[in-house]
Amino acid sequence: MPRVIGIDIPDKKRLVISMTYIYGLGPYLAAEVLEKLKLDPNMKAGDLTEAQISQINAILQSEYVVEGDKRREVRSNIQRLMSINCYRGQRHKAKLPVRGQRTRCNARTRKGKKKTVAGKKKA
Repeated sequence: MPRVIGIDIPDKKRLVISMTYIYGLGPYLAAEVLEKLKLDPNMKAGDLTEAQISQINAILQSEYVVEGDKRREVRSNIQRLMSINCYRGQRHKAKLPVRGQRTRCNARTRKGKKKTVAGKKKA
């Protein structure tokens, strides 16, 4: 298994798919990185040479925000929303759906402590 910026990517999958195992890289950015390095996206990740792996590492660290930095950025964005007490921040604090999903039935199936949702009448 090749290690790219500290993450083991699967070696039996196509390179463009294996790159998406890195947090912050989706199919579009993975294809963009491979295009910049002129690597074949259809080759298996196990066929990468050490030089190619080091090229991928270099470009990901210099031009893209991935893995730990991306996780920190997302966490700080959520913390900012919670600190300014906006609606989305309040939903995050209460561990309820943030993006408009209904809470009448499925929001209670989340992991963790049981949350009661107002509005349901007992018959």
